[in-house]
Amino acid sequence: MTMNLFSIFDPSTLYFMNNWVSIFLWLFFFLSFFWLIMNRFNIISLTFIKYIFMEFKPLLLKSNFTLLIIISVFFFILLNNALSLFPYIFCASSHMSFTLSLALLSWLSLMAYGWINNYKNLLIHLIPEGTSSFLMPFMVLVETISNIIRPITLSIRLCANMIAGHLLISLLSNSLINSNLMMFSFMMLGEISLMVLEIAVAFIQAYVFSMLLTLYTSELSS
Repeated sequence: MTMNLFSIFDPSTLYFMNNWVSIFLWLFFFLSFFWLIMNRFNIISLTFIKYIFMEFKPLLLKSNFTLLIIISVFFFILLNNALSLFPYIFCASSHMSFTLSLALLSWLSLMAYGWINNYKNLLIHLIPEGTSSFLMPFMVLVETISNIIRPITLSIRLCANMIAGHLLISLLSNSLINSNLMMFSFMMLGEISLMVLEIAVAFIQAYVFSMLLTLYTSELSS
């Protein structure tokens, strides 16, 4: 087992042979919802869920039921991103096998729903309004390619942002060992700043992923 800068992305280097089970840690945060007595965590969580629902609702006025799936994806990604900042918890969202599977499954579900229930909108969006007849074949080709690569762009965006932040934190942490007292103070301040930034990135990337899914869904229902 080679310990290097990229060893934090190896699921076999964090003292557990199968760290992929860490993607189910978010389930422990929702066990309290089964209790009848409300607590502070439930109140904060329900308030946050209501805020996210009202944020996405204007984009899906005709199919609000799909927001339940999108909000579930949002919290799944958010908690996986946030929990990976704790020591010895595997960052599954930094792997293409995780992000591409999630994006591809969501995209295929939307495509199946669109072709079965509202295939006319899918065909309409291939040609933007006002396109000349000469450019129509070219626009159909461009829009088809952009539609096909959507799961790839979704997965790479999430994966690349999580990799970049964790690499910076790991690189700065390794430099703390050989630093003097004065440099240690500055580098520790930088480490804390990076952790705060990564918490923000965890929220932003989950929001961007879910927002793009909402926009793709709105194209099928509009």
